[in-house]
Amino acid sequence: MTTIHWFRQDLRLADNPALAAAAESEDVLCIYILDDINAQSWAMGAASRVWLYHTLDALNKTLQGHLHILQGNSKAILSELATSHGIKRVTWNRCYEPWRIVRDTDIKTTLKDQDIQVRTYNGSLCWEPHTVLKNDSTPYRVFTPYYRKGCLRATPPSLPIDSPKITHANLKPKQACSLEDLNLLPKKDWHQSLIKHWQVGEHAAMQKLEAFIDEGLHQYKEGRNFPGQKHVSRLSPHLHWGEISPRQIWQAIQSIALNDNTDHFLSELGWREFSYYLLYHFPSLPEENFQAKFDYFPWRNNKRLLQAWQNGSTGYPIVDAGMRELWQTGYMHNRVRMIVGSFLVKNLGIHWHEGAKWFWNCLVDADLASNSASWQWIAGCGADAAPYFRIFNPVTQGEKFDSMGAYTRQYVPELADLPDKYLFKPWEAPETVLAQANIILGINYPKPIIKLAQSRQAALDAYEKVKKASP
Repeated sequence: MTTIHWFRQDLRLADNPALAAAAESEDVLCIYILDDINAQSWAMGAASRVWLYHTLDALNKTLQGHLHILQGNSKAILSELATSHGIKRVTWNRCYEPWRIVRDTDIKTTLKDQDIQVRTYNGSLCWEPHTVLKNDSTPYRVFTPYYRKGCLRATPPSLPIDSPKITHANLKPKQACSLEDLNLLPKKDWHQSLIKHWQVGEHAAMQKLEAFIDEGLHQYKEGRNFPGQKHVSRLSPHLHWGEISPRQIWQAIQSIALNDNTDHFLSELGWREFSYYLLYHFPSLPEENFQAKFDYFPWRNNKRLLQAWQNGSTGYPIVDAGMRELWQTGYMHNRVRMIVGSFLVKNLGIHWHEGAKWFWNCLVDADLASNSASWQWIAGCGADAAPYFRIFNPVTQGEKFDSMGAYTRQYVPELADLPDKYLFKPWEAPETVLAQANIILGINYPKPIIKLAQSRQAALDAYEKVKKASP
């Protein structure tokens, strides 16, 4: 019996339960379908498409050329493929985005009506959202009790399974196309410089995990705050695309003597789980404020300020460094994500939707659950959110977490010769210091687009009005 395994966000062989189940058949037809037509505003962004191109290429090589690529309506393709080849079994690993849940439910019903077995598995989470609930059977809304009481007291994540031995079906779907036919790469050569920052694929993901354990984990709890240091894992894109599973990471960390660093890293993996949990139980998370009182917030619609933020030309060096890192690499250090997010929604007063959309297009780890939950968190309107009045000061944040300026100077090279004293506030530097550093504010580096003290007060005033206006 031939089984179709439908690869989705599980682009690996090891710890892939749906693929392992398929491999128990006589042979397996491995397919990937590019189908985000039902994603509406959350169709894949440009950076995601670049990563997808390279990870599909890597997976196909691992499968020795036996990955069949298709494009179009998943239900129609799976139904026709199974019918035309007499295939009676399909496996896939579950996804949790609302539009995918609706689509997959419809596909499962259609295939079952055709007398085709459908077997789905959990290949992307340690704890599935419906398995962790409060004593009253309602979902958690705050991270710490969700993680400490819900997850850590639940059944531990299952142990990772090995790569299965696959006998590939001697079939070639007539709808199959080449990787190039998907048109994932943009016409501009921006993607070539972006992908140079990464090694993509299952093997690269495991190497990165091992390197992080050896070189970064021992100082993770404190070191993760410093963007110029290598104490973060940078595993998020590999996790998003399923090149590595959270169970593989969980088990690798658990096998080490537990301490503050390992516990903190596992809790960050728990935050990823919580983001999926929120999206599953509250599917409007990408569009609607989790805290309804923020529906009354007077967001500003200022395209000039938004564009300056997007371009990394705000005049605040740590903000500009983060936005340029994002554009150049498809990634941004977590501490800096909080700084630039706070600057957008609080200092500029621009809706968190704009930040979420920009990150969605620019991040190689663009994940609907994490992106939505994290933007709501920094905006103060999410679950377990940072209080709205907690406003990150980009000057003091830069001085504290990039005191030697290594990160900022890397991405804002026009300030490279500015002394540390003025690096995060160049407008305070004397003219002679600016001249010695070859800086002309407003010419080769922008003047600040807003004043911090005034923008901070405006944000606090707006929040007071919200508290009074909301029911």
